[in-house]
Amino acid sequence: MSRAPRLPVAARAVVAHDRRALARLISAVEDRDPSVVPALRALYARTGHARVIGVTGPLGVGKSTLINRLIELLRRRGLTVGVVAIDPSSPFSGGSVLGDRIRIERALGDDGVFLRSMASRGHAGGVAAATREVCRLLDAFGMDIILVETVGSGQVDVEIRDVASTSIVVLVPHLGDEVQTLKAGLFEIAEVFCVNKSDLPGAETAARDLSDLAALGTDRDGWRPTVVSVSAQAGAGLETLWAAVEAHETYLDGDGRRARGERRRLAQEVVGLVRERVGRELGRSVDRDRDLGALLDRVAARAIDPYSAADRLYRELRRSG
Repeated sequence: MSRAPRLPVAARAVVAHDRRALARLISAVEDRDPSVVPALRALYARTGHARVIGVTGPLGVGKSTLINRLIELLRRRGLTVGVVAIDPSSPFSGGSVLGDRIRIERALGDDGVFLRSMASRGHAGGVAAATREVCRLLDAFGMDIILVETVGSGQVDVEIRDVASTSIVVLVPHLGDEVQTLKAGLFEIAEVFCVNKSDLPGAETAARDLSDLAALGTDRDGWRPTVVSVSAQAGAGLETLWAAVEAHETYLDGDGRRARGERRRLAQEVVGLVRERVGRELGRSVDRDRDLGALLDRVAARAIDPYSAADRLYRELRRSG
């Protein structure tokens, strides 16, 4: 009878709920340290249980306060929670600028919550390149719910859909012309719209306008975005918001929708990993490969255009593969 392969030491520590080991692995993932790959490979079979929920929206809408309140709600229900808070990167250090470990609170001694602030490191779309791997580590660690807060730079964080199964887009009254949200692509992201600060004037109008826009929009996979009003500061409306999230998660469980979404995300991830690996190898080859160097010299001399050079390089890679 064959025995299951022994897990690497780092992977065993994660399965054993060693928080320090988890933090070290996350740091290695952020640094793109190749030594972490064996642990990631070994832990993959132990993932797929946690629900990953995205929380996005412009700066100042109260995402961190909302997440604090959601953590409280979920802990009262006995669920463990991982939080991946992605901040803009410092142009000097490359580190996190806003520091969500400061902005998001955690009750001392509560081992049912794990917070991690990550820098986007210039990655477009607001979702750090390492987010998927970090979410999987939290999943393997045993977290029931993983909340991913993305960079609120005023741009729509479209890539959250590549990580989360349900995305909450947080807005506030008087944020601007709600019609512009259609142009910004929010309806391509949101399964749930959350109008925060519902105690402010204009909140009812904002929620009604969003509901009207959602009714006019095209259903995505048969789901029409839900609009929920909350006041995170006062702790009002959180049960309704989470009920909307659960409704979408339940919807995904029907008719193979969750499996199709996961397959789409995995296809993009695998292609991205191949692209990243090929890019690294090509980058290293520039200084070593005479033929590649000569090809680039011809591009620089305007003897050949970049597209033709890329076609030639691609054909050579296919032949060598």
